[in-house]
Amino acid sequence: MGAGVMSKESGGGRRRRRSSHRRRAAMSEINVTPFVDVMLVLLIIFMVAAPLLTVGVPLELPKTAARAVPAEQEEPLTISLTLDGQIMVMNTMVPDDELIARLRAVAAERTSDKLYLRADGAIAYERVVQVMGALNNAGYSNIVLVTDAGGPGFAGQTAPAN
Repeated sequence: MGAGVMSKESGGGRRRRRSSHRRRAAMSEINVTPFVDVMLVLLIIFMVAAPLLTVGVPLELPKTAARAVPAEQEEPLTISLTLDGQIMVMNTMVPDDELIARLRAVAAERTSDKLYLRADGAIAYERVVQVMGALNNAGYSNIVLVTDAGGPGFAGQTAPAN
């Protein structure tokens, strides 16, 4: 048997349905709490993941007063010299005798002829010059030396603001 609401004013035991006379108004407010929760989770994920996205060999680069090089369209070809003298092309260790052949194979697939050379600040200057000479001999003349900004300049000057 169904339960209903009886109205005392109307006689004769008429039953009314509650939903037919009173309709609920549409909820016009947005519940922001789930949106904020999702945004906070995404923020934490990106904060944790962002440092992991930087590609490179951990080096202690020398500090200079040089300006930053403008960004390029494609990922730069990077050669790194570690403190123990190892040569890394991007993140792959390459023996000295295979460096030029590997770079020529990579250069055939690239549009930019620019090559970034990163060297640990404590490595012997002679080793850096040897690698630069080998790169130049192989036909790479557009070599950029990568350093950290904010170092000393001549006469105590620092790098100008970009």
